Amino acid sequence: QVQLVESGGGLVQAGGSLRLSCVASGRTFSVYFMGWFRQAPGKEREFVAAINWTGGRTYYADSVKGRFTISRDSTKTTVYLQLNILKPEDTAEYYCAAKDYSGSYYDDGQYNYWGQGTQVTVSS
Repeated sequence: QVQLVESGGGLVQAGGSLRLSCVASGRTFSVYFMGWFRQAPGKEREFVAAINWTGGRTYYADSVKGRFTISRDSTKTTVYLQLNILKPEDTAEYYCAAKDYSGSYYDDGQYNYWGQGTQVTVSS
């Protein structure tokens, strides 16, 4: 089992920045991908970014490329999502997720561990 706890959400004006953190515990050695997803009210959950936990390769949704950055710490227990140049359409509940096998990094159905979520609200 892998436990995930997110933090760092909040209210920010358009153009501002936030940094989300997700602390992983448990069988973190088994993690293959860590990802961030988001869900806005009335919309389906969507992929935001992912990182290969061993090699560090990163992947982004087109809507956030160039504005958001996913990274991990050297101990491989925390994943971050730096959110820059925020837009009102970035408003959503953001979820950290982990999967312990290869395959798709963008399919939320393939992630088997999830955090509780952290709210990001961007005002115009």
